[in-house]
Amino acid sequence: MKRLRGWDAVLLYSEAPNVHMHTLKIAVIDLQGIGDRTFGVEEFRRVIRGRLCKLGPFRYQLIDIPFKFHHPMWRENCDVDLEYHIRPWRVKEPGGRRELDEAIGEIASTPLDRSRPLWEMYFVEGLAHGRIAVVGKIHHALADGVASGNLMARGMDLTSGGPDPDQEFPTDPAPARGELVRSAFADHLRQISRLPGVIKYTADGMRRVRKSSRKLSPELTMPFTPPPSFLNHMLTAERRFATATLALAEFKETSKALGVTINDLVLATAAGALRTLLLHYDGKADHALLASVPVSFNFDPDRVSGNFFTGMMVAVPVDVADPLERVRQTHDAAVLAKEGHHLVGPELISRWSTYLPPAPAQALFKWLSTRDGQNKVLNLPISNVPGPREHGRVGGALVTEIYSVGPLTTGSGLNITVWSYVDQLNISVITDGSTVGDPHEVTDAMLAAFSEIRLAAGFSGELAVVETAMPQA
Repeated sequence: MKRLRGWDAVLLYSEAPNVHMHTLKIAVIDLQGIGDRTFGVEEFRRVIRGRLCKLGPFRYQLIDIPFKFHHPMWRENCDVDLEYHIRPWRVKEPGGRRELDEAIGEIASTPLDRSRPLWEMYFVEGLAHGRIAVVGKIHHALADGVASGNLMARGMDLTSGGPDPDQEFPTDPAPARGELVRSAFADHLRQISRLPGVIKYTADGMRRVRKSSRKLSPELTMPFTPPPSFLNHMLTAERRFATATLALAEFKETSKALGVTINDLVLATAAGALRTLLLHYDGKADHALLASVPVSFNFDPDRVSGNFFTGMMVAVPVDVADPLERVRQTHDAAVLAKEGHHLVGPELISRWSTYLPPAPAQALFKWLSTRDGQNKVLNLPISNVPGPREHGRVGGALVTEIYSVGPLTTGSGLNITVWSYVDQLNISVITDGSTVGDPHEVTDAMLAAFSEIRLAAGFSGELAVVETAMPQA
């Protein structure tokens, strides 16, 4: 048994009927290289069973504390019914990118069952050119982006050791109520003893901010006043999903030519796309949006659970028409955001979240999820995650593409996540059922925005076709 960290628990409490807090990891797999050998959902279950010894969080079961006296705990070794957790799915014909994206939207539209380990996998058949997809649905309370990526690597042939489908797994007994209460009381005493250190961490951050010669921008010093936009409203329970692929080499070439980072260019591309969408849906784009950019503070390659990240608030200059000026302002905003993030302390929110009382927190998040109107914290999250640099395999079959996206947060109807994989820069977009007419409007706008930046930087505006990826929708 182990207790959820404060930040893990917050991600659990923030879930509501219309706010699903699972993340998605999608691997597209080419079966043509395995010859005549059959590889269906039963064979895939056998592969995963053989790797359960490396996929510890897949055997975690959530245990609530009586009277919500403390954050829940993970029962670390429980039974796993792979018939339940790994499910078959078949996409519509002709089995292209759009059909897969529609299936993933349906998969994302239902919450995970909290009485079971908080994950599901879908073995998706019917894709064109002899491919299948594996869609992993993992609760954010279980793992952040880094931990989920490490789990994915263990599920593929990127780590040493072959599968052993015949291994045995001892099951831990369910804890007694008295044991849970005693453990919670003891842990509360430990947390109280750590409170002076948390207060000192907070005070040190405030002292650094006061002494800093750099003045933070109003967008960062007042993060609770993001501008109203079509993105921000009460969410529906439906989820819609869309993907697109860019050539990583072209992205690197462009960022180098403009003297900015890959992350800067991702944000600038998103800014161009959001400008197009704002002009279409709101009729104006006259104020920078506030994006929460996840920043991890634990990159341990062996970590496969827990959340060690915080959201860095970045002003996204959607009000700038010139693409090169937009890139420059995005870079400057990201630099300011990083300075403010490190001055305040990257673990500030994570450390204080430990002391959040469960029952009031759950009630607050549930109430917020039913309120219409603008989000009071941010407009949207935008993530850029460096993925594997080498191809993975599942059951000997080549993984040709990887996509990833985080959840929608209360009052924010769009999440943009970029995940690189070998030679690809893969864009994933998730929306609810009412934010845009078609989520591919967002991915199309991302492609157009990058093309515009390329053209302004002196390159061809015609983007390279990534042959290893599915054709664009």
